[in-house]
Amino acid sequence: MRPFEHCPVCGGELIEKDVEKLLRGGLHTAVLNVRAEVCLRCGERLYSEDTVALFTEIRKKLERQP
Repeated sequence: MRPFEHCPVCGGELIEKDVEKLLRGGLHTAVLNVRAEVCLRCGERLYSEDTVALFTEIRKKLERQP
């Protein structure tokens, strides 16, 4: 079951799709391909809790890089 049936921003329809996410930390940038619920009306992206945890972990690693 999805947490939202419609976009929490505009009420539009959500579809699951692969998206590209840029993460920045310190002087470094990472590009990830992840799944997200994307609003067909406004483009808002909703990520799973696991995906958000992955973003946090990667940002911390990027910030520690010299």
